[in-house]
Amino acid sequence: MIGKKSCQFFIAFLAAVLLSVFFGAASAFAAAPAVQVDSGDTTWLLVATAIVIFMHVPGLALFYGGLVSDRNVVSTMMHSFVSLLVVTIVWVLWGYTLAFGTDIGGFIGGFDYLGFQGVGPEAAFGTYTIPHYIFAMFQCAFAAITVAIISGGIAGRISFPAWILFSAVWVTVIYAPMAHWVWGGGWLAQLGELDFAGGTVVHILSGVSALTAAIVIGPRFEHLKKSHSPHNIVLFLIGAATLWFGWFGFNAGSALGANGLTALVFANTQIAAAAGGLGWLFVEWSIRRRPTLVGTATGAIAGLVGITPAAGFVTVPAALIIGLIAAPVSYFGIHFVKSRFKYDDTLDAFGVHGIAGIWGALATGLFATTAVNEAGKNGLFYGNPELLMHQAIGVGTALVLGCAGTFLILKGIGLFMPLRVSREEEEMGLDISFHEEPAYSPSNAEPLSMTDSIQKEAPLNASLKTDPPGPIV
Repeated sequence: MIGKKSCQFFIAFLAAVLLSVFFGAASAFAAAPAVQVDSGDTTWLLVATAIVIFMHVPGLALFYGGLVSDRNVVSTMMHSFVSLLVVTIVWVLWGYTLAFGTDIGGFIGGFDYLGFQGVGPEAAFGTYTIPHYIFAMFQCAFAAITVAIISGGIAGRISFPAWILFSAVWVTVIYAPMAHWVWGGGWLAQLGELDFAGGTVVHILSGVSALTAAIVIGPRFEHLKKSHSPHNIVLFLIGAATLWFGWFGFNAGSALGANGLTALVFANTQIAAAAGGLGWLFVEWSIRRRPTLVGTATGAIAGLVGITPAAGFVTVPAALIIGLIAAPVSYFGIHFVKSRFKYDDTLDAFGVHGIAGIWGALATGLFATTAVNEAGKNGLFYGNPELLMHQAIGVGTALVLGCAGTFLILKGIGLFMPLRVSREEEEMGLDISFHEEPAYSPSNAEPLSMTDSIQKEAPLNASLKTDPPGPIV
C-alpha cells in the first residue's frame, strides 16, 4: 500500500518539478543584470559549492559509514545520499524561496523564487558579484548536509520511507525558516546575531534535531547490552579527511567572493581544526591513557564545527582558542552527558555538532571584532557585551526550534507509517533486511553482475547461504 502511494506521490512530484523548472527558467532569463558579475568570485563559488557537495557525498557518507557496524553501512550511506536528492528538489521547488525570498514580518521568505522563478545568471539580489544560480545552489548544499547530519543520531534503526519524508518536511519547516531568520533578513539578522557559515543554522539545529530524533525513535535494542565500535576506521578516516577538505568550501565559500576575507577564513578554518584535533588527543590521552585515531579525527571535526559561526569575524589567535576549546567541550559532552542520560545518539551528532556549535556561536560573541570584518560587530572582549546576548538568543532559538519542530514532525509521520524498523530487521542489519545489498561480499558468495543486482532475480541474502563455488575451469 505504501509503495503504491509513494509511486503516485513521485509522479505528481515529478510533474511539479518539470512545470516549475520550465516556468522558472523562462522568467529567470527575462531579468536584466543589475550589477556586474565578477568572474573570479564566480569561479571560487562554483568550486566551493562543488566542494561542499563532495563533503556531503562521499565525505559524510564515508565518515558515518565507517563508524557503524558492518550490517548498516549501505543503509547509513543511503541516508546521506538520499538526503542530497530530496533536499535538492525541495530547495528548488519551495525551500529556497522560504529561506531567501522577500522578508515577511521577519519570520519567513515570500514566494519570489518559488520553483526557482527569478533565479538566473544575473548577480544575486543585485548586490553580490556572483550569479544568483550559484548562490542558490551553494545554499542548497548547506541545506542538504544539514539534514544528513541528523541521520547520525538515528543510524541503524529508522525506517527508510520515514527518513525520506522526514528529510523533505524538516528542511521545509525547520531549516528554511531558521536560514531566513539568520541569513535571509529575518528577525535574528535584524537583532544582530552573527553566524558566518552555519553555527546555529547548520550545526546546532542539526545536532539538537538528531538528539530529539534519537529520543523519540528510541535506542537501539542492543544499545546498553554491548559496546559499539567502528567497523572500519580506515573508511572513517577517509570520510573525516574529506569533511576537513570540504570545510574550506563550506567556510571560505561563505565569504561569497575571492578576497582577503576569504583568505582569513581559510586560515582560521585550518587552525581551528588542528587545534581541535590536538585538544581532543591530549584530553583523551590524559583520561584514558591512550590517544585514538577516531578520537583525534573527531576532535578536528569539533574544531571545525566550533569555528564555523566565527570564521569570518575573528582573528587567527581567537580561531586557535575556539578550536582548542571546542574539542574537550565535545569530549565531555559525549563521554559524560551521554553516559549520564543514556540517550542513544548513535554517532554523536549532538555531541559534536550540537555542543561544539553552541560553543562556537557563543565564542563569536566573545571574540568577534570589526578589525577583521567591518560587516561584523565587536564582541565582549572588544567592549560590546550586547553581541554575546544576541548570540545566546540565537543559540536558544536553534535549540527550541530544532527540538520542538523535530518532535512534532516525527510524531506526525508516525501517524502514517512506522518510524523505526522491527527488532528482527534491526538485528539482521538494514543492509540486508531492507536494501538487500551488503557492503561487503562474503568470501563464499557468487559475484553478482550489475544486472543481477538491479533485477534481483533471487534474494541477495539467499546467496549468502550457498556453497563455495567450484574451481574455475
